[in-house]
Amino acid sequence: MDSLFTTENLIAFLTLASLEIVLGIDNVVFISILTGKLPAEEQAKARRTGLVLAMGMRIALLLAIGWVMTLTEPLFPDLERSFSGRDLILLVGGLFLVGKATWEIHDKLEGGVHEKGGAARRASLGSILAQIVMLDIVFSLDSVITAVGMAEHIGVMIAAVVASVLVMLVFAGRIATFIEQHPTMKVLALSFLLLIGVVLMADGFGQHISKGYIYSAMAFSLFVEILNLRMRKHVQPPVELHQSYIEK
Repeated sequence: MDSLFTTENLIAFLTLASLEIVLGIDNVVFISILTGKLPAEEQAKARRTGLVLAMGMRIALLLAIGWVMTLTEPLFPDLERSFSGRDLILLVGGLFLVGKATWEIHDKLEGGVHEKGGAARRASLGSILAQIVMLDIVFSLDSVITAVGMAEHIGVMIAAVVASVLVMLVFAGRIATFIEQHPTMKVLALSFLLLIGVVLMADGFGQHISKGYIYSAMAFSLFVEILNLRMRKHVQPPVELHQSYIEK
């Protein structure tokens, strides 16, 4: 037990927890968008349940780390391009994320389905949680494989996962509220999910794209959108000026 409380393990814990929080932003955004379709009284419960499920799934995968690492072995070694179990999971998860993000963006631009009471009233807690679990599997698998490469002790990995999920539980509600209050921010978040889905699919095909480039582009886009939001508060749209002139 004393071997766990070392400077090396503390550094590994802090580094891994920070990385888990950054990687978990994707999950929080996805959960926030999905739970936005539920009645207001169920949204907080769904967010908490989704994040707790993600934590439980990651801990379970860490405890079954021997099996997880077999997912990186080729399934069809005789083929020129042999896919592993991890590749197939990333492909399916990325395809689902691309399809879901595309559908939601189309709905925002074309449908007005939520405003007419369609999808928002039909969505159930069970169906939302099922979609969250599916993406939790993908994000958890990637997270666990990353954790294995950064820490040696399972206890350190589990502690980092629990700490990161606790941080996400604290801020998930604020993130969801912010996204719901700003429609353009919601479209931007969906675009991020679309981008992440493409990256997951590329990774599944063996074309690794550094997440540093992805998160840098996302951070820059978010910074520009925040500037736009601040400008809209101080600048009155020309259309409103025109309408007020007509009324006079």
